[in-house]
Amino acid sequence: MAGGQEWCLHCGAGAPGSLGIAGSRAAATVLAAVLVLVLGAAAAAYAALNRGAGKARVVTTTVAQTTTPATTTPSTPATTPTPTTPGTAATPKASKGLLGLGGAGKPPKIPLTASTPKSTSTGTTSTESTKSSAGTSTGAGTTPSSTPPAGSGERPEEASEEKPAAILLDTNAAETYNPYGYASSWFGDPSLAIDGDTATAWTAQVNPATAPKMAVGLLIDLKAKQKVSALALVTSTPGMTVQVYGALVQSAPTSITDPAWTPLTGPKVAKKKHMRLSLRDAHKAFTFITLWISKAPSSALGTAQAPGHVDVNEVELFPTR
Repeated sequence: MAGGQEWCLHCGAGAPGSLGIAGSRAAATVLAAVLVLVLGAAAAAYAALNRGAGKARVVTTTVAQTTTPATTTPSTPATTPTPTTPGTAATPKASKGLLGLGGAGKPPKIPLTASTPKSTSTGTTSTESTKSSAGTSTGAGTTPSSTPPAGSGERPEEASEEKPAAILLDTNAAETYNPYGYASSWFGDPSLAIDGDTATAWTAQVNPATAPKMAVGLLIDLKAKQKVSALALVTSTPGMTVQVYGALVQSAPTSITDPAWTPLTGPKVAKKKHMRLSLRDAHKAFTFITLWISKAPSSALGTAQAPGHVDVNEVELFPTR
């Protein structure tokens, strides 16, 4: 080997002392490399651990939503309209030459609806009507019924209430009220209107010369002062126009226009077979009550050869409580 040569180029032998020095350097180099790798791995692991620990844990909570039901405001019920009193139809002209039956000559001029006389008594008119039920009359008295007749117009809550019995009437308390002097043969027995039997009736003939006008009534003598709050009517000729009057006198007035009569109702059309009329002035006492008929229904007009008629099958009066 030349001077300064540490290894033989032909056999690979090293110069004396060169193997030890060279081996130390190689070992140091290997240890340094290993140390660098270990330190790098430790640094990488430390960084990875710090990065995972820094992340915050997110917890998701689901909250159920509550739906508030909508509140419905109840609507105010509509007000029931007040029924109006049917008007009075125009009166057809009477045919010339038609005369009343029963020997009557030229018919008298009569009003379609009786004029309302002014009451001679003073005081405030009471509009309060007393609730009472329609009972069953007999010749000796009246027995109250447990339920109102069909078509009477009473509300169910009124029908359930206890009500006074009908006024006890004498068998001869009813009579025909005929201020215009029609023939007596035109009328039936008035006692049949208070006998408690709805199959019988007081009848009044319709004058064909003045139809549908009528001017007759059923007069009831109370025999003493009595306060009356309601009148129940049963008729087999519905559609007639009626009105109720009261008088506090010893004998019945001779005319429906007499101021002694106090109108207790306005003109009412009996639309059904059963009708109940609440009376004004229920706080006043009367001795006579009249069911006045001012107009016949179209179904009861008849002809000159076969006149029609109206029927009052039953009338009951009820006292003021």
